[in-house]
Amino acid sequence: MRNTKLSRSVEGKVVLVTGAASGMGRATALLFADEGALVAACDRDASIDEVGAAIASVGKKGRAFRLDVSDRAAVERVVGEVVAEYGGLDILVNNAGISRRTPVDAENFEDLWNETLLVDLTAMTYTIRAALPHLRKSESPRIVNIASTEGIGATPGISPYTAAKHGVVGLTKSLAVELGREGITVNCICPGPIRTGMTQAIPEEQKLQYAKRRTALGRYGDPEEVAQMTLSLTLPAASFLTGAIIPVDGGLTIRRA
Repeated sequence: MRNTKLSRSVEGKVVLVTGAASGMGRATALLFADEGALVAACDRDASIDEVGAAIASVGKKGRAFRLDVSDRAAVERVVGEVVAEYGGLDILVNNAGISRRTPVDAENFEDLWNETLLVDLTAMTYTIRAALPHLRKSESPRIVNIASTEGIGATPGISPYTAAKHGVVGLTKSLAVELGREGITVNCICPGPIRTGMTQAIPEEQKLQYAKRRTALGRYGDPEEVAQMTLSLTLPAASFLTGAIIPVDGGLTIRRA
């Protein structure tokens, strides 16, 4: 017997994770699999097959799907395949993204702007629109969009990325209001300095200096620490939380000195 009624388990839920070949997406796919969800791990990179193999190696249910989220037809096809294979869709985690460093007056700025906005923002509307008919049939439908602390602040030299992540925050808030009466929650995570492929090229000494200067915890985060928050937002028990913009940044956004 229990004194409470809301479940904190995603066992048996069908979850689609984009950008799952590495970093936070990989950690998210593996965590959901560990928790008993049926995981569709999606990425355009061939290394996504390794994630599918890792899920299968520990006897969990799920597999890899090759997917370029900037291709709307491919998104619709893969969502259809996931639903056909697993019988529905309960959770969508929009994690795929790219970052391009470019000053605003660079000759190739417009090309990098268009590419970044397409992958980091417009593609989220592709996955959401394709998933929506199936999420509407779920008992606890959840959408989690992965943005960045660039979605609530700014760093010079990466304006396409910053603009896209601000757009993700706005999209999250708008859809939370639009879809709320249907019981579909839409939330957003804004990771700070995390050890991912995007930060891999930064020398370790620079990482340490930055983390000590800017974060309350004085360190970079691990991808799983972001994945754990993603999981929390998708629990059936998280049924009254929507439109939230949650920094997972070691205290970066609150530190003033």
